[in-house]
Amino acid sequence: MSYSHTWDDSDSLSLLFAVLILETTVPTIALRESGFTRTSHRSTMNIQYFLELYEAGYRDFVGIQLAGADLAHHILVEVDLSRSNLKGTNLSRSFLTQAVLVGAKGNWANFSFAKMSEANLAGADFTKASFRGAFLVQANLHQTQLSGADLCYVNLRNANLCGANLCGANLSGANLRGANLREANLAWAHLTGVRLSGADLDRTCLSAVNLEGAWLNGVDLSGLDLSGVNLKDAKLNGANLDHTNLSAANLSHTTMRGVSMVGANLCNANLTGAVVWHGNLDEVNLSRADLTRAHLGEASLRSACVEGTEFTESVLPTEARSYLYAAVHGETRWTRRPAKETLDHSLFIDRLLT
Repeated sequence: MSYSHTWDDSDSLSLLFAVLILETTVPTIALRESGFTRTSHRSTMNIQYFLELYEAGYRDFVGIQLAGADLAHHILVEVDLSRSNLKGTNLSRSFLTQAVLVGAKGNWANFSFAKMSEANLAGADFTKASFRGAFLVQANLHQTQLSGADLCYVNLRNANLCGANLCGANLSGANLRGANLREANLAWAHLTGVRLSGADLDRTCLSAVNLEGAWLNGVDLSGLDLSGVNLKDAKLNGANLDHTNLSAANLSHTTMRGVSMVGANLCNANLTGAVVWHGNLDEVNLSRADLTRAHLGEASLRSACVEGTEFTESVLPTEARSYLYAAVHGETRWTRRPAKETLDHSLFIDRLLT
C-alpha cells in the first residue's frame, strides 16, 4: 500500500508502531497502516515507509525484503541491511557510506556509481551484481561473493577483499591500490588497466586473468602461478616476481625496470619488446622464450636457462652476452643451447651500450 498524503502526527504514531513491529519476533503480523509485514520471520517493506523510517532516524533493517526495489539516488548512510534480500534491487548512485550489508543477498543488484566508502559487505552474495564506477574506498568485502560481477572503474583503494570470490568478474580500469587481496579468487577475471600498486596478492588465485595494461609497480607476485596470463603492456617496475610461474605468459612490451625475477619460470613466454632495464633474472628459466627486440640493459642473467631462446635484435649487456656465448658453446650447466644466430643478431646493439 502506498500513501500520497503529507506527514502529520497521526503518521508519527503509525511510524512508531512500524518500528515496534520491526523489532518483534512474532512470526506473522500485518500492519496495513505501516505498509510493513513480517511473515515467517521474513520481512517485506513498502518502499515509502522504508524511506520514512530511515528519515526518522531508524537504521536497523536487518533481514528485510527489498528484492527488485528501486532505491536509486537515495541517501542511506549507515543503514544496516545485513542478511537482507537485495536481489535485483536498484541502488545506483545511492549514498551508502558506512552501510552494513553483511550476509546480504544481492544477486543482479545495481550499485553502479554508488558511494560506499567504509561500507561492510563481508560475506554477502553479489554474484552478477553491478558496481560499475562505485566508490568503495576502505570498504570491507571479506569473503564476499562477486563472481561475474561488473566492477569496471570501481574505486577499491585500501579495501579488504581477503578471501573474496571474484571469479570471472570484470575489474577493467579498477583502482585496487593498497587493497588486501590475500587468498582472493580472481581466476578468469578481467583486470585490464587495473591499478594494483601496493596491493597484497599473497596466495591470490590469478589463473587465466587478463592483466593487459595493468599497473603493478612494486607489487609482490613472488611464487604465484601466472602461467598463460596476459600481461601485455603492463607496468611492473620494481615488482617482485621471484620464483613466479610465468610459463607461456604474454609479457610483450611490458615495462619491468628494476624487476626481480630470480628463479622465475618464463618457459615459452613472450617478452618481445619488453623493457627489463636493471632487472635481476638470475637462474630464470627462459627456455624457448621470445625476447625479440627486448631491452635487457644492465640486467643480470647469471645461471639463466636459455635453451632455444630467441634474442633477435635484443639489447644485451656485456656480462649477459658473455654468459650466453658460453651457453652457445656448451660451457654452462644447461645441455641444450640457445639459437646462436639470434644471439649474433643482438651483437650490433652493443654499440648502443658503449
